[in-house]
Amino acid sequence: MIHIPETLDSDELQRRRRLALLLDRLPPRLKRTTEWLLAPSHGWIRIPAGILFIIGGCLAFLPVLGVWMLPLGFFLLAEDVPLLRRWSGRLLLWIEQRHPGWMGLKK
Repeated sequence: MIHIPETLDSDELQRRRRLALLLDRLPPRLKRTTEWLLAPSHGWIRIPAGILFIIGGCLAFLPVLGVWMLPLGFFLLAEDVPLLRRWSGRLLLWIEQRHPGWMGLKK
């Protein structure tokens, strides 16, 4: 489960809620790993992992690597980079409004 401190503003709470909805759609093993990476104390590995996922996503023409790695890397980096956090909030809002099924919500 994603850690949600009580001192967050409503925009950040909504961003984390939407992110949790997306994580619930992942396969169990990937969900557990991603939640572990998103823990506040794992910033030391989250940043390099996010960068590596983005690089891997750019190399999608190679076997095993794919475009799926780009958003995962982006959301991992967004936990530690304020500008990306704001963008991720906007992106998650757009997904919720335009593609609610991606989050397991009814249309």
